[in-house]
Amino acid sequence: MTIAFIRALFIMISSVVGYYIGFLLRQPILGAQIGCLSGLFLIFLEQSLSKISVRGLSSMVFGLLLGVFMAKLLADILSLLPLGAFVLSVSRIVLTLIFSYLGAVMALRGKDEFNVIIPYVRFQRHSMREQVILLDTSAIIDGRIMNIYKTNFISGRLVIPKFVLMELQRLADSEDDIKRQRGRRGIELLHRMQHDPKMNIRIHEGAPIEEEGVDAKLISLAKLMDASLCTTDYNLSQVAALQNVEVLNIHDLVNSVKPPVYVGEQLDVQLVKEGKEAHQAVAYMDDGTMVVVNNAQHKIGQTVKVKVGTVLQTQAGKMIFADFV
Repeated sequence: MTIAFIRALFIMISSVVGYYIGFLLRQPILGAQIGCLSGLFLIFLEQSLSKISVRGLSSMVFGLLLGVFMAKLLADILSLLPLGAFVLSVSRIVLTLIFSYLGAVMALRGKDEFNVIIPYVRFQRHSMREQVILLDTSAIIDGRIMNIYKTNFISGRLVIPKFVLMELQRLADSEDDIKRQRGRRGIELLHRMQHDPKMNIRIHEGAPIEEEGVDAKLISLAKLMDASLCTTDYNLSQVAALQNVEVLNIHDLVNSVKPPVYVGEQLDVQLVKEGKEAHQAVAYMDDGTMVVVNNAQHKIGQTVKVKVGTVLQTQAGKMIFADFV
């Protein structure tokens, strides 16, 4: 049953109802015409309101109910005063109009505060809340979040704010080749995640408040939704942590599951390039950990056995300094 069929049926029923009412008033043709025009007007009004979201409508209804309640409360207080019936009647009407308007407008302006949490919460035993995880641009472009989620190391609902999508689109439309490639890779990953039945992912419409910059909006939205923030951006992680926002940094997770390397341990590594110093050569372990070997520049391209001398922890991960055995 299509919308066009429903609209046609509604116009037909409106005409029949108008004809019946007009028949009672001895004007059946006029009644049918008025009924048909009324149906067409309602359909036109419905099409005009098609851009209003359910989120905004629910917020407005909530504001109207709150306004009516406040108006009734104040009107009941005024009824205790020695005022005339006419004054009380007018006061009720005026208070209802004022508070209904204020309630509806305030609810629409703050629709995110009223609605942002409800779609991402499900009630379980002991009133447990489903975890909400906001993804920033860096986590999406990184691409590892999809595999991490499938391994059940994290659970809950992944939420991508609309302003993050807009940032990805700006990157995808950038004139810079690297930025354009990163943006397109992020958008393609989101398409795969949305079509994967194992992924619990939603797009959040709108920003909670007027903040300058995507990072500030992410932190504000995370605080508003009581959500965790998933990122690979070290600076964003630090700023969010300072504002008591739980941060899930993918780099921290990857570094924490790397096998430990101890001083004095012997490793077989393949030297692939020169180091910063003239005598150094660089190798990489299977997990991506960089190994800097002293006095090994002449061995580049060979697999050698080295002994770990120092293990240095950096923001990007571990660095190992080693010497020949």
